[in-house]
Amino acid sequence: MALKKQVLEEMNRLIEKLRTDQLPDGSWDYPFETGIKTDAYMIILLRMLELEEEDLIRGLVKRILSKQAQDGSWKLFHDEKTGNLTTTIEAIYALRYSGYVSNEESQMMAAKGFILKHGGLEKSQMFTQILLAIGGQMDWPSSFPIPVEAVLLPNQFPINFYDISVFGRANIAPILILSDTRYTKITNRSPDLSDLFTDREARSFTLRQTRDLRSLLDYIKKGIDSLVGIQEDIHEKAINKLEMYMLNRIEADGTFYSYFSATFLMIFALMARGKTKEDKIIVNAVNGLKSMICEIDNLPHCQYTTANVWNTTLISYALQEAGVSKNANTIQKANQYLLSRQHYKYGDWVIHNKHAKPGGWGFSNINTLNPNVDDTTAALRAIRRQSIQNHHFRPIWDRGVEWVLSMQNDDGGWPAFERNIDNPLLTILPGGEDLLLDESSADLTGRTIEFFGKHTNLNKRYPPIKKGIKWLWKHQEEDGSWNSRWGICYIYGTWAALTGMRAAGVEAEHPSIHKAISWLNKIQNDDGGWGESCNSDIEEEYVPLGFSTITHTAWAVDALIAVSDKITP
Repeated sequence: MALKKQVLEEMNRLIEKLRTDQLPDGSWDYPFETGIKTDAYMIILLRMLELEEEDLIRGLVKRILSKQAQDGSWKLFHDEKTGNLTTTIEAIYALRYSGYVSNEESQMMAAKGFILKHGGLEKSQMFTQILLAIGGQMDWPSSFPIPVEAVLLPNQFPINFYDISVFGRANIAPILILSDTRYTKITNRSPDLSDLFTDREARSFTLRQTRDLRSLLDYIKKGIDSLVGIQEDIHEKAINKLEMYMLNRIEADGTFYSYFSATFLMIFALMARGKTKEDKIIVNAVNGLKSMICEIDNLPHCQYTTANVWNTTLISYALQEAGVSKNANTIQKANQYLLSRQHYKYGDWVIHNKHAKPGGWGFSNINTLNPNVDDTTAALRAIRRQSIQNHHFRPIWDRGVEWVLSMQNDDGGWPAFERNIDNPLLTILPGGEDLLLDESSADLTGRTIEFFGKHTNLNKRYPPIKKGIKWLWKHQEEDGSWNSRWGICYIYGTWAALTGMRAAGVEAEHPSIHKAISWLNKIQNDDGGWGESCNSDIEEEYVPLGFSTITHTAWAVDALIAVSDKITP
């Protein structure tokens, strides 16, 4: 009884905290923290555009320096084995450009030493080398491997622009313009990073071309050569298509799809096309990025995007599960906010889902074009209780459910943003699976099945659900776990798969479930919790963190509750 009392007291404390933190519009605007990359890019953007935002730049400098490791590097995650070369290069570029940190300071010397020890600027990732080329720190290659004309290949061609994930397209569209024009922006304050090359002659960034990549690029070029009737102006047609692709997907706040990286690249791509920094589109884009700045530990942080919709879906549902009435003012305000964020526009998702109508939700506060399955099922969970009794909610609920069902991939699983973005040829291109694909994943498939099983009258006998469960069985790892795409990593995927299958009516005695339970029990820490390293994502197998986290423990416990009819040891 003492433990139960303690649990209830903690629940009530959290409920009150959430009520207090809710914004007047009904949402929760908790920070979406993504490391220091976007902070560094913001400094570089402001300096390249020669915008005097000194208070902001000083704050970002302070935040970046506060995250530096003892060896001079910056890490992507807590237990990264060594510092991250690419992140460290981005940090030192921004710090030097800021003008507020001397190259001779010990922190800067340590960062330089780390960069040179690990291969220099020439060993950074492709996107960082593009950033360096935009700033005149590296030379663009004489010809970019992917010609801009590739965007004109028809959708029937074995590999085309719309085979790429929406996130990939949003970044690749401006990159193709920038690489084609070999655009650079050098200012009076541009730093000199030449001392960060291990080979002073290696100033041009190159993409390592495997035999498969060369064959694929030759195939793409042959496809371009076969385009009939537009040869005389094919290049300008391609550039115009890329430019219009960006312009047609600018959100109300001026950002491109509300993504920081895509908006950053779009700004310079449009300047490469002749726009100036005074152009309204450029001004709005910069202001849109600035509007996503939040405060963490009294320092500014540039969010990659806002997370208001995602926050609000999860919190509204959690509060209702914790006993807060659907009629409470907090829930009413939250769900009215969610109603206002359901999508009514056709986005790129319709290209591979021609017969569906809009009805999804996106992640960020201002997203109107780019819904995803996970936010949509989360929003539907939040409004379910009201949709049962309130005729105003019912059409919204129906549209959302129909959109999620329509998004199932042909293989039976669910993606995040678009159907059937799984062309194996894309894995040959730089960025491959991480950037260019949006395949079925255990986390999306499990969470979607859980939504249908728990919150609708659909279960394992309904053909799409049956097909999704079969996808999960097929993709279970040998050790009993599931890998995931949108969380770390095997604990997250296993939680989603188990809760999904159980909600849809798969028996707790099923061999797949038994195997997963054994795995979860095996990896429990001595203190009773669970903890997984981000290295799991790199190694593609479970890597323990070495200590427990609340998040991983909550996922594991929720999964075990779903498959157990009583409290287990």
